[in-house]
Amino acid sequence: MDVLSREQRHYAMSRIRGKDTKPEVRLRKALWKAGLRYRKNYRKLPGAPDIALTRHKIVIFVDGDFWHARGHRENPGEQVETHQEYWRTKLARNVERDREVDDALTEAGWLVLRFWESDVKNDLAGCIRQIMQYL
Repeated sequence: MDVLSREQRHYAMSRIRGKDTKPEVRLRKALWKAGLRYRKNYRKLPGAPDIALTRHKIVIFVDGDFWHARGHRENPGEQVETHQEYWRTKLARNVERDREVDDALTEAGWLVLRFWESDVKNDLAGCIRQIMQYL
């Protein structure tokens, strides 16, 4: 059962960002410090990647652990207790859309890198190393 009232949950959910999240900003600052220049939320590409290294044809997505359940859970939405059918459908579609975007970008000749927000938070240097190995 949800511990928040309907109005409180609505308010909390309305405050969730779609771009410029803390993990995205941390990764962008680290890339900038490493001397890499990029476009953020590059709308000219499918999926509007969080970071696009246009000179190198590399796009980077920083996926939220909850919103992009791919890899962390076999059944997206199983972690919520209320409105499970809604969340299963929504999160499964997020995973499906991620695959579609990855395929479209790969076909267009871009390298797609995806990092979990928890990976950026816990191992920023490792994420930067992984990006640098493709340059």
